[in-house]
Amino acid sequence: MNIRLDGERALVCGASQGIGRAVARTLADLGAQVTVLARDAAKLDTLLAELPPVPGGPHRAIVADMSDTAGLAERVATGIPPEGITILVNNTGGPPPGAAHEAEVDAYARAFRQHLLAFQTLVRMVVPGMKERRHGRIVNVISTSVKQPLPDLGVSNTIRGAVANWGKTLANELGPHGITVNNVLPGATATDRLTAIVRGKAGKLGITEAEAAQHMMREIPLRRFARPEEFAWAVAFLVGPSGAYITGINLPVDGGRTGCL
Repeated sequence: MNIRLDGERALVCGASQGIGRAVARTLADLGAQVTVLARDAAKLDTLLAELPPVPGGPHRAIVADMSDTAGLAERVATGIPPEGITILVNNTGGPPPGAAHEAEVDAYARAFRQHLLAFQTLVRMVVPGMKERRHGRIVNVISTSVKQPLPDLGVSNTIRGAVANWGKTLANELGPHGITVNNVLPGATATDRLTAIVRGKAGKLGITEAEAAQHMMREIPLRRFARPEEFAWAVAFLVGPSGAYITGINLPVDGGRTGCL
C-alpha cells in the first residue's frame, strides 16, 4: 500500500494543536511539504521546528484567523509555496456548546463565517492550481454530528451539517478535474476541546472529570478516546495514492460511537 506523499504540498489549518497538529506532523512524516496555519505564531514556530525536512522544500507557517476571511485570503496568498497547494485540510475550532434554540443569531453567523466561509475562501485560492495539474485532495475535518446530532452542541451540529453538504457538492463538481473531496468526522478525540467538554459534563452532572470521561467512554464500542494521530492516519490514507478513488464520503473516526451507518 502506497501512502507516501513525496512531492505533495499540503496546507493544514488549525495546526497549532490537537487534530490539526497531528495531521501536519503525519503528512510531513510521509514526505509532504507542509504549510501550517493557525492564530498562535509561537505554537506554529514550535511545530515547524519539530517537522522533518523533506525534499520538496522548507515547511512554512501562516498566522491567520479563520474568522477573518479577508485577512485569511491575504495571508494565504503570500504564505503558500509559489508552486501551489495539492492537499488542503480544512480544520478550525468548534463553536461553543449550548442548546440550538437558546443560541444568539450572531453565534450562527460567526460559526458560519469561521467554518464554511473560511473553507470556501481557501478552496477558491487553491482549486485553480489543482485543476491545472488535474490533481488535488481536499479534506474537511467536521464532526460525527453530521450523521447524528450531538447533545448540547446546537450551533456546531447546524454548521457542521452545512459544511458536509458543501463538501459533497464540491466532490461532484471537482471529480472530473481529478480532485477528491472528503469529510472526515472525528469522534471523541483526546484534545483540549474534549477536555473542556468533559469538564462541562462533570459540572452539569455533579461528578468528577474522571467519572465524566468514563461515562463518555462507555458510549464508545472501543471503550476509549481516540489519539489525534489515529485521526491523522485516516486523513493520510485519503490524501495519498491509496485513496485516489475515494471521494464524496463522510468518514467517521470515532471508535464506533455513531449509532447509524
